[in-house]
Amino acid sequence: MTRSGARTIDSALPGLPGVRGPFDLVLIVAVWMHLEYGDREAAMTRVRSLLSPTGRVLITLRHGPVPPGRRMFDVPLSETIRLARRAGLDVLTVRQQPDLQRRPGVSWSVLLLRARL
Repeated sequence: MTRSGARTIDSALPGLPGVRGPFDLVLIVAVWMHLEYGDREAAMTRVRSLLSPTGRVLITLRHGPVPPGRRMFDVPLSETIRLARRAGLDVLTVRQQPDLQRRPGVSWSVLLLRARL
C-alpha cells in the first residue's frame, strides 16, 4: 500500500478472486469491452459487493470498430447503466470523450457510479 492508501491488486473480472473490500474507489479503465455480456453482469454485481457504503466506481466504455484479432464486444452505455442500477449503483456522471489515440471511429464513455445508500 502507498502512503496515500492506494493499492493495486492483480486479479481478473468477473469474479475478482482474492480481492476483498471494502474499497472507496474502484477503477475499471479500458477493460469492460473485453467481457461478454454475462461476465459484465456478474462483474458489476461483484464490484458493487466490494464497495464501502459510500464507494464509487469509475468505468470507461470503448465505442467503435474492433481491431482485427482483438477480443472485444460492443458495450452500449444504456446496458452498463442498467446493470449498474440493478447491482445497487447510482449513476453520478456520464461523460463522452474522443479517443486520446485518435483512432478513427473510436470514442469513450466515462461513468462515475456510487453505491446506493
